[in-house]
Amino acid sequence: MSAGAALRALPRPIWVLGLVSLLMDMSSEIVVALLPAFLTVGLGASMAFVGLVEGLAEAAAAFCKVGAGALSDYWGRRKGLALFGYGLAAATKPFFPLAAGPGLVLSARVIDRIGKGIRGAPRDALVADLAPAALRGAAYGLRQALDTVGALLGPLAAVAILLWWTQDLRVVFWIAAIPAFGAVALLALGVSEPDRPPQAARPGWPLRAAVLAQLGRHYWTFIAVAVALMVPRYGQAFFLLRAQELGLSLAALPAVYALHALVFAVVAFPAGHWSDGIGRTRMVVVGFALLVLAHGALAFHDGLAAVLIAAMLWGLHLGLTQGVLAAMVADAAPVELRGTAFGVFHCATGLALLAAGLLAGGLWELFGPMAPFQVGFGLALAATIALAAVVRHGPAPRVKRSFAQPHNEA
Repeated sequence: MSAGAALRALPRPIWVLGLVSLLMDMSSEIVVALLPAFLTVGLGASMAFVGLVEGLAEAAAAFCKVGAGALSDYWGRRKGLALFGYGLAAATKPFFPLAAGPGLVLSARVIDRIGKGIRGAPRDALVADLAPAALRGAAYGLRQALDTVGALLGPLAAVAILLWWTQDLRVVFWIAAIPAFGAVALLALGVSEPDRPPQAARPGWPLRAAVLAQLGRHYWTFIAVAVALMVPRYGQAFFLLRAQELGLSLAALPAVYALHALVFAVVAFPAGHWSDGIGRTRMVVVGFALLVLAHGALAFHDGLAAVLIAAMLWGLHLGLTQGVLAAMVADAAPVELRGTAFGVFHCATGLALLAAGLLAGGLWELFGPMAPFQVGFGLALAATIALAAVVRHGPAPRVKRSFAQPHNEA
């Protein structure tokens, strides 16, 4: 099926979920693009505190995803949890412009990510519930692409406001709340859930050893691999701070982030669509090879050209991997445990991102701004080589099928 035909074949609720993600990500990325500078310049926070904010925020989201995903399987409903998570994230947006010190920013960022954690696994499982199995990669690619369009529009809006209206970051943060509340309204009105299995077909409370064992050895192998891959994927805060350290102005920072998001958005849907045909694991290997190059550009070169190259490579990496990894989770999980499977995946990778944020912040403080990217280069290179070796020489037939083909379809 061509990419155009795949887009036309996707159900309308998949598009609505993508637009919801677009609006919320637009809101969040206006804040994220300016938050490192707001913390360090405006509020006097240290680089280690920036790493703590990013790490704790992602860890909080990760733990919530496990519980929310399990609840969506237990209750047999997903939309209500997703709506609560989006609503909670929207409600935190006014706290950023009201902050008088780093503590309130930390609290708001963590609560915002808790909202993301509550919505993430039920929403991702809902995509699998709504999308035809043959178009699963395309569905996750479309949602990720629209999400990333929001990540592109957010920094562009921040640039426009800073250049043509006000340099007051608090005003920008107030404006960021508008699309967040729009996302909540669109989800409430625009998505209906499909019928779920009857109570007798549900697994009971999923977070029990006997039920988790039903996810299978290949799912848990995938989780272990995904954790290793996440460690060198530092948060975007360090990428932006490296650009600022190389002389980029405050108003230009969101533009660099927008370049990264543009590449991400353009690549995400084709990558998901291609993975439906050629398999998902090879796509992930290529994506992480590009992360190696992105780290190398920032680790071994000075100058704004290195920043621009790294921005494009980082966007390509995320475009080739983010939606495809989500499709791999859905492929590997039984239908009745999809929410739990996504929750465990997000929790495990979130903990890896916590470790990555703390590692990057500590390396920057102790050894300078190039150190996090030099270490990231080595970690990403090792992870990519190991994954490529598994694809080439590992227990290929069964593992590849479990990652690339639908499992236990209803």
